[in-house]
Amino acid sequence: MFKDVVTDVFFDLDHTLWDFEKNSALTFHNLLPAYGVTVALTDFLKVYVPANLVYWKMYREEKITKSELRYQRLKSVFDTLNYSVSDAIINSLAIEYIDQLSSHTHLFPNTLEVLDYLRPKYRLHIITNGFQEIQEKKLRNSGILPYFKEVIDSEMAGVKKPNPIIFNLALEKAKVRPQSALMIGDSLEADILGAKSAGLHAIHFNAHGGELHQHSPMITDLREIKSYL
Repeated sequence: MFKDVVTDVFFDLDHTLWDFEKNSALTFHNLLPAYGVTVALTDFLKVYVPANLVYWKMYREEKITKSELRYQRLKSVFDTLNYSVSDAIINSLAIEYIDQLSSHTHLFPNTLEVLDYLRPKYRLHIITNGFQEIQEKKLRNSGILPYFKEVIDSEMAGVKKPNPIIFNLALEKAKVRPQSALMIGDSLEADILGAKSAGLHAIHFNAHGGELHQHSPMITDLREIKSYL
C-alpha cells in the first residue's frame, strides 16, 4: 500500500516498540517494597495504568507540567487505594521510577524482526512525547538505537504530538517530504491524527483494543507492517 511512495518510516516509542506497561510493572515491582509500600503490585497497577494514561493526556494537552505529571499520577493512585503515603516518599518514588524505568528492556513481540525487515529499505526514525533524558536510554539499553537516523522528542520540538510542529520538525531533520513519510504509533489522537494533520501517511498499531476507525490502516501485530511496506 505504501511501498511505492514511502522512503522514511517514523515510529512512536512507548506502547509501540518499547513495552511500556511491562517495563513499568517491573520497575514498580522493585520500587514499592524498597520504599515500604505494602500495596499488592496487581492492585497498584490496576489503578496506575489507566491513571497514567489520563495524566499523560493532560500533559500532552499542556494542562499540567512534567513535574505535576510525575507527582500526580502516583498521588492519585494512593488516594484511590486509600493508602497513606507522605509527599516525600511520592516525590522520591517519582524520581526513582524515572531513573530505573529505562533499565528494563522489553520490546513488543516482533519488534526486532520488523526493524530488521525495514532497515535495508527505508530510513527509520522516532517521534516521541517521552522525556528527553529517558527516551535515548530506553533505545540504547534495549538495543534498538542503531536502527534510527533521527530521534525527535517533544522537549526538543517545544510541543507534543499531535501538534503538527513536532511532525514538521521531524520531516525537516529527516529531510523528507510528508507524502514520502509514514508514521506508526499506538495513539489515534497523538500519532495517527497528528501525523495526518501534517500530511504524513499513518498506520495505527492498535495494541490496546481501541475502537475501529477509518483514519488509517490498523494492525494488532507489528509483523503486519510487512504487508504495507
